[in-house]
Amino acid sequence: MKPSLLLAASAALLLSACSDDRPIVEASFDVIPCPQAIDTIPGRTDYILDRNTVIRYTPETSEMERHALFLQQYAEDILGYRIPVKPGIAIKPSSKNNGILLRLEKGDTQSEAYDLLVSTDQVWITSTGTAGIFYGIQTLRKALATTSQLKAQDSGAQTYCVSLPTVHITDAPRFAYRGMHLDVCRHFFPIDSVKTYIDMLALHNMNTFHWHLTDDQGWRIEIKQYPELTSIGSIRKGTMIARDFSSNDSIPYSGYFTQEEAREIVRYAAERHIEVIPEIEMPGHMQGALAAYPQLGCTGGPYDVIGWWGISDDVLCMGNPEVVKFCTNILDEIMDIFPSKYIHIGGDECPKVRWEKCPKCQAKVRELGLKKDKQFSAEQRLQSWFTRQIDDYLTAHGHTAIGWDEILEGGISDNAIVMSWRGTEGAIEAARQGHHSIMVPTAYFYFDYYQRKNREHEPLAIGGYVPIEKVYSFNPLPEVLTDEEKSYIWGVQANIWTEYIHTFNHVQYMALPRMAALAEVQWCQPEQKDYSRFFGQLGHLTSIYDLYGWRWSRQAYEEPMTDE
Repeated sequence: MKPSLLLAASAALLLSACSDDRPIVEASFDVIPCPQAIDTIPGRTDYILDRNTVIRYTPETSEMERHALFLQQYAEDILGYRIPVKPGIAIKPSSKNNGILLRLEKGDTQSEAYDLLVSTDQVWITSTGTAGIFYGIQTLRKALATTSQLKAQDSGAQTYCVSLPTVHITDAPRFAYRGMHLDVCRHFFPIDSVKTYIDMLALHNMNTFHWHLTDDQGWRIEIKQYPELTSIGSIRKGTMIARDFSSNDSIPYSGYFTQEEAREIVRYAAERHIEVIPEIEMPGHMQGALAAYPQLGCTGGPYDVIGWWGISDDVLCMGNPEVVKFCTNILDEIMDIFPSKYIHIGGDECPKVRWEKCPKCQAKVRELGLKKDKQFSAEQRLQSWFTRQIDDYLTAHGHTAIGWDEILEGGISDNAIVMSWRGTEGAIEAARQGHHSIMVPTAYFYFDYYQRKNREHEPLAIGGYVPIEKVYSFNPLPEVLTDEEKSYIWGVQANIWTEYIHTFNHVQYMALPRMAALAEVQWCQPEQKDYSRFFGQLGHLTSIYDLYGWRWSRQAYEEPMTDE
């Protein structure tokens, strides 16, 4: 169904009018991601949300008040008027509570599960965890999206009452880790854009923001012990033009986040139950750092922050005794900024050509007794040794390392989590070795890939083809794994690398609505997934995108998936 037809269908849902003659629109709990169970309560009159509605909450804590204020703002964005917020709920359900009631109950305080009950007089959102309250609010918010569709079509009516069908929803996520990644190294996006990105994640019930902060093309986070990481390492002299690797615009490109700005992002995300996992690449993708501290490379430089897209042969020197200390000093500050238990250390795409010829690296190989065998080279084992040093350091400080699937090469360190990007094989191997893994295969979850086969009017992308249908089709639990091994698949994530993405408007276009398909893969049980149902509900969600001015792709409507 095309968006215009969805609007017409929504318009048909107009009922009579409120007591003050404003029109009533019928809400729908056909939301994305789909709740685990929706039971209709027969024989009950719908709940009417209007100016007489009050949002109440208990217990009367600042966090519960903040959640009530979130709901107030979401509703005002859609309805056009503000619903009052008041603390406290009567001990027993009572008509005196007429309104939307947020109740945190005793139990598992980390729970993301929630109940949403709509009766004739009240709407209850209950959970034992504040995250569950937040996700219940998101479901209610998306149920109201029909109203924003009508406002877009009918400019005559400024505000609406909303009829909520009487239902009982029980809901909980399938996976504990539900993430999105954003690369701010190739192209930089300021703090307000990053906050909007977090808002996008919150709408889609995601709980992890993987923030890629360092790379060959720019170091984007302030490290006070090493100020030249940003004064030198954040600035490249120019950037390649389109896909012409011999070209360069010769325009200096820079940008980085201060530690206070990073803490502000952490706070903003935490209020929305999103954990920020920083990524500090090592030992490869480090030319931004080498430009600032050339003595840490095998050749001693000089090095430039690179202005082309690709992989640099220049990486940290494994034979330099200062390298591990340099990395742990950086991680000390990162751990202080980011309270997350998890720190991403990269580990991908680390060429070994410098190590093979570097006398210091080869001396380290001999010192450690590393040998080439049928499975791994001595240099791959050298990287594994380095990863173990970093993993042990993070573990000793109460953190856990996450790395791309290359950290399996040479032998994985004891506690690390694998992020499988080169297909699903890395996650399968990690699970078989008893390590948690996160599914991020390029063929399904690289959102810097094209969404359409016909690219004539598409913005330039890195390549590939990942339409929304393909995102939706992914099965995160490979059948080749046993049930015990499947328990090590921690979750699912999509990545946005920004080599060809210059603006945040373009970031949104590449993310939306593919993020909606990802959300169903992350949240919904497999028996609930149905692309026809999902496609029919997509219009309600995209109306929220429109409400906030978020740019999104019409690929699903205009060019459904074609075979490779």
